[in-house]
Amino acid sequence: MPVINRNQSERHEKSTFVPTIAVVLNAFKRGAALEQQFDAVMMQSAPPSEILIWQNERHFEIPRRLMKEATIGQSNRNLGVWARLAFSLNARAEFICVLDDDTIPGARWFENCLTTMSTHEGLLGARGLRFRSPRTYMNAEDIGWGHPNEKVEKVDIVGHAWFFRREWLSTFWLEQPPPDFDSRVGEDMHFSYTLSKYLGLNTYVPPHPMGCLDLWGSLPEFGNLYGSSEVGISSDLDSQTRFDRAYKFYVGRGLILTLPRSRKNDLHAAVLNIIFNVRLRSFIRKFPKLRNVIRTLRRTSKDGQSKTLPVEGRQREINPANDIVPTCTTGLDKN
Repeated sequence: MPVINRNQSERHEKSTFVPTIAVVLNAFKRGAALEQQFDAVMMQSAPPSEILIWQNERHFEIPRRLMKEATIGQSNRNLGVWARLAFSLNARAEFICVLDDDTIPGARWFENCLTTMSTHEGLLGARGLRFRSPRTYMNAEDIGWGHPNEKVEKVDIVGHAWFFRREWLSTFWLEQPPPDFDSRVGEDMHFSYTLSKYLGLNTYVPPHPMGCLDLWGSLPEFGNLYGSSEVGISSDLDSQTRFDRAYKFYVGRGLILTLPRSRKNDLHAAVLNIIFNVRLRSFIRKFPKLRNVIRTLRRTSKDGQSKTLPVEGRQREINPANDIVPTCTTGLDKN
């Protein structure tokens, strides 16, 4: 059974200029990144009022200094990616930021999210996807820290970092996936789907301007380093099948896609399915030693295809006149 060890710490004094923010970190198999992530959170220009750490299984011991500073929740078995959002209900702050364990945010990421929330209230994230077809998860436009955006961009789902109002967790849990749903995927799609369905809220990626990494939701140096490790969910060769299954489930339920559907995109999706779900598996069976090489190629090809595939007829509901991008030279007004 999951056991919660609640060690209260001295919190940051509540600020008169910044709403309260709770941070939920994840401790799974990337022990080396946890302390670095913790330090990055503590250095935010809009500091958190509380920190929670959720640990699926115990692949490493959480450092003592983190045990003293954070509220720790642990499970003796892997409850998947959904459990951290249930654990997030223990937060007391107005806003919550959930970070993947391979994500090190820039020093002004929370500030960036608060600024974006003031003009584009909705679910915010460090990496967004706009799906080109309802047929496959693989065929998507990538926006955020991997493909920087100068302005706020509306997307279908976000990942790597989620910033939202705590009260929206009740909307997240209004629906639940089937009992046999894979607990390792789908929580990102579920969040965007439920917020859109019940609250009419969209999903956005705050600005990731070039030359201003402090505002980014994930620093590329560490996102590429930690995200390419073999412990990641996407490194599993079966991950494509799991993502596709979850994606089709939520499209079937009514996940609204931003980009218009076209025959060209559907055809491209069908080709991708053949390549990754049939030929790739057959190739691996013949040459098992190439498994790790293919893992690496798949990680890099996701970014490459997003850069080369054209995007036409993009539907934007954002008024550029309302976009507010924090400058790189000043933080929040602390007077």
